[in-house]
Amino acid sequence: MRAGNSLAFLCQDINELEHSYQANLPRVSVVMPLKGFGEHNLHNWRSQVISLYGGPLEFLFVVESTEDPAYHAVSRLISDIKDNIDARVVVAGLSTACSQKIHNQLIGVEQMHKDSKYVLFLDDDIRLHPGSIGALTAEMEKNPEIFIQTGYPLDLPSGSLGSYCIYEYHMPCSMGFATGGKTFFLWGGCMMMHADDFRYDRCGVVSGLRDGGYSDDMTLAAVAGAHKRLITSPPVAIFPHPLSSDLSFSRYWNYLRKQTFVLESYMFKVNWIMNRALFSSHCYLSWGFVMPYLMALTHVAAALRIYIQGYAREETTFVSNGLLLVSCLAACTFIELFSMWNLTRIEVQLCNILSPEAPRLSLATYNWVLVFIAMLVDNFLYPISAFRSHFSQSINWSGVRYYLKDGKINKIERSKDKGPKYTDLAWKHLYGKKAAPPKPSFLGGLLRSLEQWQQPKKFDG
Repeated sequence: MRAGNSLAFLCQDINELEHSYQANLPRVSVVMPLKGFGEHNLHNWRSQVISLYGGPLEFLFVVESTEDPAYHAVSRLISDIKDNIDARVVVAGLSTACSQKIHNQLIGVEQMHKDSKYVLFLDDDIRLHPGSIGALTAEMEKNPEIFIQTGYPLDLPSGSLGSYCIYEYHMPCSMGFATGGKTFFLWGGCMMMHADDFRYDRCGVVSGLRDGGYSDDMTLAAVAGAHKRLITSPPVAIFPHPLSSDLSFSRYWNYLRKQTFVLESYMFKVNWIMNRALFSSHCYLSWGFVMPYLMALTHVAAALRIYIQGYAREETTFVSNGLLLVSCLAACTFIELFSMWNLTRIEVQLCNILSPEAPRLSLATYNWVLVFIAMLVDNFLYPISAFRSHFSQSINWSGVRYYLKDGKINKIERSKDKGPKYTDLAWKHLYGKKAAPPKPSFLGGLLRSLEQWQQPKKFDG
């Protein structure tokens, strides 16, 4: 843009906007598995379907059934703009051997246009930029060796501690931008792949997802690793991810449980080893992050007691050494918070450039005291959640309970009465008629988790 290309948010080479170039762009099918309807969905869907990609483009909104509130909401959206886009709703039915999200994705792939060259999987809770699809497609065209292209979220905290915990939890995703575009992990909210990989089940993509797959991104990352295929992330693939305005702490805990449960799923033995290594290192580093702050509180409390009681200077040498360590910890904390501030500043600036028509994002809305508290809380709770997931081998996701055996789903239970009525991050209504949202306490959620943990596990066979 500084070089004079005011349309750089669409493409870096302004000559690519010529009609002769746009007319030869490949067809892309966008598959969006939907579940429930919340406060940000309509805005997100509009940002996704109103794309400035110049080639043939179709949108497939895939729902479990017509009873899903998302079905009627997205149907109204499509009817309002049907003359401008190629979009339709696909009813996938219930999954029987994999997670409902993966089932919806595979049904969407089956329904995509026969001439589609690429398929883009999107979550319904992110906002696309006008040039996002074009940028992802351009990278795929430049390097046919790319197996999967992915992007990452920029969480927009709503002000609650739970939303800042999720923001802090997602921040390591940005490491993908520090590796020159090449990465080894995916974010399931944005994945572009070759359509023929699904048509012909190359590398076992379809069978790996269909036969017991729980996590789409972890499964595809395992396939890519096993076949030494390339995963990349272009520098413009950062997407605003607005969090619910009333995201409570208990909902954050439920979300963390689902994320740590992913480590219990795997395709190959090497994935099991990597998951166990990640499990162990993450638990060690998480509590290793929290413990110095507990020790610092001890040193500060001892120093205050000595100061109040007036001990002699020669008797306080060990306290002085402790306060020196506290000072070092404070400096490290400042550097970490400054690094997070700087990275968020760059991502906010990038999002504002990529979506010049959207309301401006601002760092002024971030509370850095809550960010610091969220770092402590998130790292303290992660090992607890990880151990809970390891010993339970089951998880309730949007009213559906999945049971794992040997890293794959082997049993699915559905119960609207026992499951949650709303999703965790976006507070999306999952079933029929709306009711007043419940207000569970975080302590109550932990006690219920402990009770379920102590119950005997149930497996078929």
